Amino acid sequence: MVIYNPKDWWKLILSFPKSDTFRIMLPGILGIAVYTFVIVYTEKELIHAHFNNTTTIHAMVGFVLSMLLVFRTNTAYDRWWEGRKAWGGFVNNSRNLALKLSVIVKDTEDKLRLKILIQNYISSSRSHLRLGVLKEDLLECDKYPIQEVLKAQHVPNFLMKAILIELNGMLETGKISSTQMLIINNEIQSFSDNLGACERIKKTPIPYSYSIFLKKMIFIYIASMPFGFAMEFGYWSIFIVSILFYIFASIELIAEEIEDPFGTDDNDLPTDQISDLIKQNLDEIMA
Repeated sequence: MVIYNPKDWWKLILSFPKSDTFRIMLPGILGIAVYTFVIVYTEKELIHAHFNNTTTIHAMVGFVLSMLLVFRTNTAYDRWWEGRKAWGGFVNNSRNLALKLSVIVKDTEDKLRLKILIQNYISSSRSHLRLGVLKEDLLECDKYPIQEVLKAQHVPNFLMKAILIELNGMLETGKISSTQMLIINNEIQSFSDNLGACERIKKTPIPYSYSIFLKKMIFIYIASMPFGFAMEFGYWSIFIVSILFYIFASIELIAEEIEDPFGTDDNDLPTDQISDLIKQNLDEIMA
C-alpha cells in the first residue's frame, strides 16, 4: 500500500507511480486517439458526413454509464473496507489475547510457544489470502515443526488447532482454570471469524455477467463517440474521446484492483505492515 499525504495536491497530480492508471492505460489511450483521428479525418475530409444530436444521445448514455460505475466503485470499496476492518480485528484480538495470556499463563515455555503460534497464525493468514503459505512466513516452534505445518491444506486452521491443543493441555493439567479458558475462548474464536470474512471477500468476486457487461458498455460508448463528435468538435474530438476513455476505463480498473485487497499491489491493504505491528505487540506484551 502506498503511504502518501492527501493534502499534497501538486505532488499527487504530477506523480506517475507504477500503479497510476494513466501509465497503465497509456497504450489504450494512444490507440483510442489514433482510432478517433481516423474517424474524424474520414468524416471531415473524405465523406463529409453529418449526424444530428449524437452528442445528446451520448450525454444520456454517459449518465447511465456513470451511475453503473458509481455502483461498481462503491461495491469494490465496500470489499476493501470490510477487509481492512477484518485486519483491524486481527490487531485488536491479538492484543487482547496476548494481554490475557501474559497474565494467565505462568510457564515461560508455554507462553513463548503460544506467542510463536499466534504470530505464525497471523503470518500464515496473510500469505493464505495471497498465493499460499511459504516456509519463510513461519517461525520455528518446538512442538510444531514448519515442515509439518506446511503439509496442512489450510495452514491457519492447523495453527489455530495447535493453539487450542496447547490451551486445552494447560486446562487438563491445572495450569489454567475453566473460567480463564472461557475468558480466552472469545478471542480465539474471533481469529477464525476475521479470517472467514477475508476468505469470503477473496473467493466471491463481482458477478461475471455484471463485470463483462460494464466493460462492453464502456467499449461501445467510447468506440461510437468519434462518429458523433467528429463534425461538432472536429479534431478536438481526439482529445475529448481519449480523456473520456481514460476516465471511464480508469474507474473500472481501480475497482478491479481494490475488490481483492489482500495482494501486494500499491492499492491493496498493508497486511505486511499490520503483521509486523502484531508481531511487535506480541513481543512486547508476552516478553
